[in-house]
Amino acid sequence: MKALVMLEDGTHFWGWSFTGPGEAFGEMVFNTAMTGYQEILTDPSYKGQIVAMTYPLIGNYGVNSEDMESLRIQVEAFVVREYQPRYHNWRAEKSLGQWLSENGVLGVEGVDTRALTRHVRLFGAMKAGVTTEDLHPQRFLERVKESPGLVGRDLVKEVTCAKPYRWREGRLEWGVTEFVGDREFRIAVLDCGLKLNQLRIFESRGGECVVFPADTPAEVLLSCGPDGIFLSNGPGDPAAVPYVVETVRALLGKKPLFGICLGHQMLGQALGASTYKLKFGHRGANHPVKDLTTGRIEITSQNHGFCVRAEELPPEVEVTHINLNDGTLEGIRHREIPAFSVQYHPEHAPGPHDSEYLFDRFLDLVRAHA
Repeated sequence: MKALVMLEDGTHFWGWSFTGPGEAFGEMVFNTAMTGYQEILTDPSYKGQIVAMTYPLIGNYGVNSEDMESLRIQVEAFVVREYQPRYHNWRAEKSLGQWLSENGVLGVEGVDTRALTRHVRLFGAMKAGVTTEDLHPQRFLERVKESPGLVGRDLVKEVTCAKPYRWREGRLEWGVTEFVGDREFRIAVLDCGLKLNQLRIFESRGGECVVFPADTPAEVLLSCGPDGIFLSNGPGDPAAVPYVVETVRALLGKKPLFGICLGHQMLGQALGASTYKLKFGHRGANHPVKDLTTGRIEITSQNHGFCVRAEELPPEVEVTHINLNDGTLEGIRHREIPAFSVQYHPEHAPGPHDSEYLFDRFLDLVRAHA
C-alpha cells in the first residue's frame, strides 16, 4: 500500500505501508541505534513523534512481551528503509508488522532514510505526517502544517499513569501506595513517562518502588515514607509542565533526588535554569558522554529534543556530565543537598550498560541520608 511521508517544509518521500492503511502526525526525528526497535517504540519519551531508523534493516528479530518499556506503543508512526517480515529469534512471539498493525500504528518502508535523516540534521526536527489515505502532496502538506508541534505542548499528561501503583517482581499492583518494607530501599517514583527497566534495575538492587502520576503533589509523595525520590523521563516540552517543576522544587532538600532525561530537565528548572529546543535532538544508543567527576567516557542511550541551559545554573550546582558530540549539558549535581540528574538513559533499554552505575550512586546517596 503506497504511503506518503511529508515534512513541514514540503520535502516528502514515498514508501509502502507494511501495516495496512493509516495516517499519523508528529515531529519527525531519527534514531541511530542498530537494535532495540521494540524498546524505542514503547518508550513514552517518543509520544508525539514519528521515528525514522537510520539502520537500514528493521524487524529481523520480531517482538516479544518481555521487552516492553511501557504498556503500549508510544510513537505516532514508524519509518524504515527495509522491513523484514521473516523474523528469526528464539524469544520472538510475532512480527514487528503484525504488532504495529494490531495496535493501529502505521509502519512505512521503502523510504530513503539516509536522505530523510540528512534533511532533519540540516534543517532541524519539524512537524511531519505519514499517510496512506491522502496521497495528494500539496493537500497533505497543509494538514501537516496545521498539526500540533512539540513546543509548548504538555505530553506528560498523556503518558503518565492514571493512578499510583506498586512495582513488585515485574507486576503492577494498581492503587497501592504503601511499601511492603522487605527491601533495603523505598523509592517513590514520579512518573512523567517512565521506562519499566528503570523499575527493574531499582528492584535488582534491593529497591521497592511505588509509582505516582506526574501531577502528584510533593506532600503526597513524602507521605508514603520513601527513602528517596526518582524523577522519570518523559515526552514533550519541559517548559510546558510547570506543575512538575513546582513539585520538584518543593522536594529539594527533603529526600535524595535522582532525575533522568525529562526528570533532569525538571530538576534543572527547579534549580533556576531554563530549557531550550535542540536543532534535531539526541536519539540513539551510541552517544559519547564524559563524566567530569571521574574523567570517564560513557557510550550512552539517549532520547531527548530539549536541553537545560548550563549557564543559568546557580553556583551551588555542579555540571557533572557533558555530551562530547556537541558539548551540551548531560548531568548536574547540587553541592549542598542530595540531588543529581542526567540527560541520558542509564537504564540501557536499548543500549550499552556503561551508565548503570548512576543507580548505585543514587542508592549510595539514599543510604548516606537514611
